[in-house]
Amino acid sequence: MPEKAGTPAEPRRTGQPAADLLFRFLTAERAQREVLAPRVVAAVGGERLDRILDGTRERVGEITGVRDHPDGLVIEGTRGRALAFATTRDGQVLDGLLIAPGPYRLPRLRVPHGARAALVWTVWVLLLAARIDACWQAPSRIAWCGRLLIVAAGYLLMEGWQSPARLPWWIRRPVEAGALVALASACRLPGLPTSGGGEAEPVVGVALLAGFGWFLLRARRHRWGTAVSRPLTFPLRNGEWYIAQGGGARLNHHASFAEQRGALDVIQVGRGGARARGTGLRGENESYLVYGQSLYAPCDGTVVSAADHLDDQEPGTIRYQPPYGNHVFIDTGAEIVKLAHLRRGTVTVKTGDPVHAGQLLGEVGNSGNSTEPHLHIHAERDGLGLDLRFTGVSGPLCRGRTVRT
Repeated sequence: MPEKAGTPAEPRRTGQPAADLLFRFLTAERAQREVLAPRVVAAVGGERLDRILDGTRERVGEITGVRDHPDGLVIEGTRGRALAFATTRDGQVLDGLLIAPGPYRLPRLRVPHGARAALVWTVWVLLLAARIDACWQAPSRIAWCGRLLIVAAGYLLMEGWQSPARLPWWIRRPVEAGALVALASACRLPGLPTSGGGEAEPVVGVALLAGFGWFLLRARRHRWGTAVSRPLTFPLRNGEWYIAQGGGARLNHHASFAEQRGALDVIQVGRGGARARGTGLRGENESYLVYGQSLYAPCDGTVVSAADHLDDQEPGTIRYQPPYGNHVFIDTGAEIVKLAHLRRGTVTVKTGDPVHAGQLLGEVGNSGNSTEPHLHIHAERDGLGLDLRFTGVSGPLCRGRTVRT
């Protein structure tokens, strides 16, 4: 339940106290559930709650326990496991509950999100380095031209798809300097024969450059064909805001969800490309530039859902929570505009409140299905995501775009 504006959020407990209470709730008789979780029963309804719990037992078998785990609360049964999220104010009454619909398997090896990203970039850099070295080993001028075109295609894809602006300067600049190293290999051209091997490499280079260019052009300019009824006001002010997810399917991981297909993930990137303050303090939400930035209503309308009580995630990890985390959903009368992953305790509105464009709604946080602080925004109508438009912002809203307000 959202807190009223201007009042501090009451403390909620997660972890083992919630796990113990959840186990009591799951194994209790139906009449006892209303005592253990009156808000949950009232919000969901007895019959629907019965169906949810029956479905959980079908997946996991007889429930034998609930334990706290880095991924969330794990419901353990005789046939399997399921993830859950629960909150309690006093250790005696559940006031929030969400059970994942699918089965859950304990991971054998936990790989941090940052480590996976680092591995991708390491492989990418090694491939670029190999192609740059190939320029220095070219047996002919024709081969050199082809290999340089392949390097150019690699950099085009990196800049347009891998969003290197999210990297700190001390990683990005040396990688980009590799292009100059490749060009410097032109010093060998006077001593090379015009032909003599590698005649097919220019064809490969041109094909890659054209293919990557066409792919990026289409993905960056992609439109779903149905836009918001009127331009929105950009919800962040007085800064440079970097779109980390947005555009066509290959540039926007939201595209596989119909209602989120036009969504944007927005972060803040500082001078030199760093999105976090200090030197490597990436384990703290407070180190991210976008964290705690004021968030303003992008439109007039009525709040149809608001939440303010969820803890922020630890950067690089995702503990099972309601996917949108702390959020504000606004009904404009023509569509629903959703702003998600807000900071706990900062939401200023509650369900039913009227809002107007430019009104303070809260602060950017890292709650819900989020690996680092950012703002998620999308608009939907009849279950389908819409193309976003903002007053004063022209051009495609895609990954790699910087919006200045």
